[in-house]
Amino acid sequence: MSLRETNDPLPMTELIGTVVAVQANFYQVQLEVQTISPPETMLLCTRRSLLKKMGQQVMVGDQVVVVEPDWLGKRGAIAQVFPRKTELSRPPIANANQILLVFAIAEPQLEATALSRFLVKAESTGLEVCLGLNKCDLVSTDELLQWRDRLLNWGYQAIFMSVSQGLEYTINSDHQILQKSLFQTENYFEEKTLLHQLQNKTTVISGPSGVGKSSLINQLIPSINLRVGSVSGKLGRGRHTTRHVELFQLPTGGLLADTPGFNQPELECEPQELVNYFPEAKHRFQQGSCQFSDCLHRDEPNCIVRGDWERYPIYLDFLDAAIAYQEALQQQRDVETNVKSKMKSGGKQQLEPKLASKKYRRSSRRFQHQTLQDLCEDFNEEE
Repeated sequence: MSLRETNDPLPMTELIGTVVAVQANFYQVQLEVQTISPPETMLLCTRRSLLKKMGQQVMVGDQVVVVEPDWLGKRGAIAQVFPRKTELSRPPIANANQILLVFAIAEPQLEATALSRFLVKAESTGLEVCLGLNKCDLVSTDELLQWRDRLLNWGYQAIFMSVSQGLEYTINSDHQILQKSLFQTENYFEEKTLLHQLQNKTTVISGPSGVGKSSLINQLIPSINLRVGSVSGKLGRGRHTTRHVELFQLPTGGLLADTPGFNQPELECEPQELVNYFPEAKHRFQQGSCQFSDCLHRDEPNCIVRGDWERYPIYLDFLDAAIAYQEALQQQRDVETNVKSKMKSGGKQQLEPKLASKKYRRSSRRFQHQTLQDLCEDFNEEE
């Protein structure tokens, strides 16, 4: 049982904190509580050699036990990593609660397939998915309403905002667009606002480059001053500005993880799992089930998913990509079974093709003796 699961007080030389940044073999740890002076809240830590021998990886977002704090040098050592509630491999973040997917509604122009690719990737993590659309001041009211209705049909209630103007847009029952401050503290307690969504949670911010992720974080946490990139004029896409993963403390409570922007995330999932990442398809499963348990929802009879919903053609395109990905993996496995690793001089390993045993491999002496014995018995029988 870990210290985190007991009510026993921590020793004065042991502290609990959260890893907020990793660089080489050093870990920036933000302490939860400070029981001894001076009241430092951040220590630069190394990992105990025992954890390294155990193969215990330390990730951004991990809750850890820090021992032997050096308050003068602001250093310490990580002696224990608590069990993770969630874990993402790309980006490598532990204990995240949700993904805030940020897209621009204009500049670059919002496109359904690209947005769906990011949404599917976010849904595949198993975390709660929150969608925020930036640069809403650049589109008309009608276009804003059209995207609101489209996304509701997809199964998402998006947050519309303009980071540059510091505004958040809400649409009332009369289809009127109301504006409020995006960063006003009174909005913390209003549901379906950005600040309410972020409060007291560890949030991973993701999305393509150039949509305003770094600008949004700069507005939420002015003290960090992240570098902001512009949109490429030739490609109509954003330039990559975030180079690594780091957690930032929100003034209202909670942590933000800024992640590198990618224009086309890979769809690395099983073809049978893909349908679970479309809320429209999951809604259809609530009304019934397909005739076949391995239905891929293309042309199979009595399929409950196939039908007239907007993103169904996108699902089919993604399904072809998922099938191609699995076939490529299978071919890679087949290639790997035809090679062997051999140690060369100097301790270097080299892959060599395996020889077919029936054609090239030398027979064992036991097999040779058995074969000679069989030949002798056949010869004697013929005589």
